[in-house]
Formats: sequence, structure tokens, C-alpha cells
Amino acid sequence: MTASSIADWIDRLPGLARLEPAARAAIERSARLVTLTKDSAVFHPGDSCQAFLLVLRGAVRVQQVAESGREIVLYRLSPGETCILTTACLLAHQPYAAEGIAESEVAALAIPEACFQRLLAESAAFRTFVFATYAARITDLMVLVQEVAFARIDCRLAHCLLDRGDAAGRVGLTHHELAVELGTAREVVSRQLKAFERRGWIRMERGRLAIEDRAALVALAHLPA
Repeated sequence: MTASSIADWIDRLPGLARLEPAARAAIERSARLVTLTKDSAVFHPGDSCQAFLLVLRGAVRVQQVAESGREIVLYRLSPGETCILTTACLLAHQPYAAEGIAESEVAALAIPEACFQRLLAESAAFRTFVFATYAARITDLMVLVQEVAFARIDCRLAHCLLDRGDAAGRVGLTHHELAVELGTAREVVSRQLKAFERRGWIRMERGRLAIEDRAALVALAHLPA
């Protein structure tokens, strides 16, 4: 990856486009492009963090896996977003406590730890970018904690189906994958999906399902129609 191609990416990302000339030049000199295939690991629990990652293309799923084997999706990274777990690990010099999985082919800009620390100390624009994205993601995590702790599973499942469904109302997720999304057991999701199907809200197929009554799911999820 050449400095000119990195410069092109910087120009496309609002958070970095306002960098001071010295900070921009440092990234162009030090950063490298990381490419990952679909379903490959970005990081594992216990890995040391070597670079600040900024997703350029594709999507990354960050999830926590308990000793029991139960999983929960903490958040997803889309183009232009950074991983707050990576940021926290770099700031605290601690290893990763969760795992990141490429949900598609991914291209990311990796800023080496030394460059990240220097920019954080010297560039006001870079600090603003890092901590603004950090704060936004922390807010998302607080919402997740509130939902897991207090929201009804049927309401959360309805919301998930609506969120992950395509324009035709098809949801290409298995019962296990839906359970991971919601941080619950597969059996709980299966029971709830059967209840939705009995009411005519969804139609279950092999490896996926189809939304039949979107309005009913919207009402249950307490979303605007």
C-alpha cells in the first residue's frame, strides 16, 4: 500500500480528513493495509494489540464468549469505524478480552502502536477522532447492557429480525446465530420463533426465515411503523 493510496483513504474518512499535516504525514508513512477473508479472525481473547484498526471496507463482528460457550455480539464495525476494544487495549496496554470476526472480506488501515501513541499525544484532531468514536461506542454498549438485563426476549428478538432482515423480509440467520446476537440460549430463541410462527408473523425455512407480518413485529419491538 503506497502513501498516495493511504492519502486517498484519509480523504474519504471524515474523521481523519481534518488531521493536521504532520499527523497526516505520520499515518501515510507508518500505516499499512490489512486484508482479511470472510470468517477469519481479526483478534482472539488474550492476543496483544499491535495496531489501531480503522475499517475501510467490509464488516467486523466483535463478540464475547463465556466459559460455558455462550456468545453475545457486542458490536459491529462498518467502514469508517474503529474498534473501541482495540483502543482500550492500546491505552491500557492490556490483551484483548473478546474476539473479532470478519463477517465479509475486510480491508482495514492499521496504525502501529508507536504511531498511535505519538498521534494521541501530539494531534488534537486525532485525539478528537479517537475519543469521539470511543464515546459513541460506549453508549451503544450501555444500551446493549440495558437490553440484556431488562428488555423482554420476545421484544429483542422482534427488533433483531427487523434489523437483520433484507428488503424482502428474509433473515439469513440460524437459531444459533440469532441466540448469539441476543446473548441468550439457542433453545430460548427456538421457542420464541415457534411462537412467532404460530401467530403467522414469520415463516421458518431451513437455515433462514421470512417475515410474514412486519407490522406485528414492529409493534412488539416498540418501533415506529
